[in-house]
Amino acid sequence: MTQHINWEAVIGLEIHAELNTKTKLFSVAPNHFGDEPNTNITEVCTGQPGALPVLNKEAVRKAVQFGCAINSTIAKFSKFDRKSYFYPDSPRNFQITQFEQPIVLGGTVVAEVNGIEKTFAVNRVHLEDDAGMLKHFTNFAGVDYNRAGVPLIEIVSEPCIHSADEAVAYASAIKAILQYIDVSDCNMEEGSLRVDANISVRLKGETGLRNKIEIKNMNSFSNMHVAIECEIKRQISAYIKHPNIPYNQIIQQSTYRWDPEKKETVLMRRKERADDYRYFPEPDLVPIVLTDSYIEEVRQSLPELPLQRERRYVAELGLSPHHAFVLTQDKPIADYFEEALKNCSNARNLCNWIIVEFAGRLKDSGKNLLTLGIPPIQLAKLVNMIDKGTITGRIAKTVADQMVAQPQMDCEKIVADNPDFKPVSDQGEIAAIVDRVLAQNPQSIADFKAGREKAFAFLVGQVMKETRGKAAPTVVNEMLKQRINS
Repeated sequence: MTQHINWEAVIGLEIHAELNTKTKLFSVAPNHFGDEPNTNITEVCTGQPGALPVLNKEAVRKAVQFGCAINSTIAKFSKFDRKSYFYPDSPRNFQITQFEQPIVLGGTVVAEVNGIEKTFAVNRVHLEDDAGMLKHFTNFAGVDYNRAGVPLIEIVSEPCIHSADEAVAYASAIKAILQYIDVSDCNMEEGSLRVDANISVRLKGETGLRNKIEIKNMNSFSNMHVAIECEIKRQISAYIKHPNIPYNQIIQQSTYRWDPEKKETVLMRRKERADDYRYFPEPDLVPIVLTDSYIEEVRQSLPELPLQRERRYVAELGLSPHHAFVLTQDKPIADYFEEALKNCSNARNLCNWIIVEFAGRLKDSGKNLLTLGIPPIQLAKLVNMIDKGTITGRIAKTVADQMVAQPQMDCEKIVADNPDFKPVSDQGEIAAIVDRVLAQNPQSIADFKAGREKAFAFLVGQVMKETRGKAAPTVVNEMLKQRINS
């Protein structure tokens, strides 16, 4: 493993986002997930002879919106091409895409990687239509053409990503932008956001790129992280194992899929080149011609974007950049936070309860505060009770557990109905416990006086244990210091 430090990964991502238009890219068929198979189709979707495509202008607008959101150059002239390949889910035996002249060029995306802000470069974004979906049964396979013709934008990064952490951070930032401008629902389980990763490795100091492997079938960011790390290790090990073989013979350009059960990449096919697809201009569609005024109007109509919101939370609410990034990466959760903030003035504590306390409690359930159904005002009430001293932070954690178990229950009623949730406020009772703890721990007193802060924390912990977490920590701290100093 020590040899691996001499290598670096070079990664480019292709993110396919289905656009949430009412109809498909080139037909009037509904663009809707989950309907009965082969019901949302027309002669265009199924590639009938003589059927002609008609471009959906709303899909064009959504592509321009995304380009403006990442500060790209919007092409005033772009066109469609045919990408030929033969597969059952492509009824025409070609895909209509943009190869030579895409609608969006360049752009940058800012993401946070392990607490550090990093800027990633986008190469291009192009419009294309989706393929149908193969359905595999016990003895046969069928094709559902409901997805055939659904509008996509493919967002192609530069090969500027160098780790699985960076890949996930970049993809998460792209997902957030798509959600904020409302061009895609980004549901990875339903396939409306799909990521392909192109991965190669090279020795540190090398400037050229070695052969790359494309990985498909990564239906979550956690799967993507594991898949990329496994592929990086596989390639490095292969090069180390065969030091005397030319490296272009060791790793051949191929397409793999990720098997989440086996936790390994599986070869699908050797990689095609652009020539294999026989690209040529789409003869049935005129070019897309945009004006400066149209592009500017789209740019001006953009809502607040994730990065702008993150900057606002830091400047106006005093959140740390890391917490602000985490919060704003998921638009529904950030909206939830702002709704709760209408009834709570402590933004920092509110943020902490959302992204740390409740996120931790719900991690294994696959749910979040919205899908669980805890109203934002209940979270605001919980933080307010802590701030007012009605409950301690320790009691609040137990109250939070009950809120998760009973999402619609009023947290103030949870506290009122349980006598164990009443904080110890009697100064005499707390003083007696403090005196007892000090009498039992003379060595800790001596250690604290000698400058060991951990000894004081131990004493605080002992008092809190005796009060079952119901004494206010500030009162306990103050009383302990007074007693020790006197």
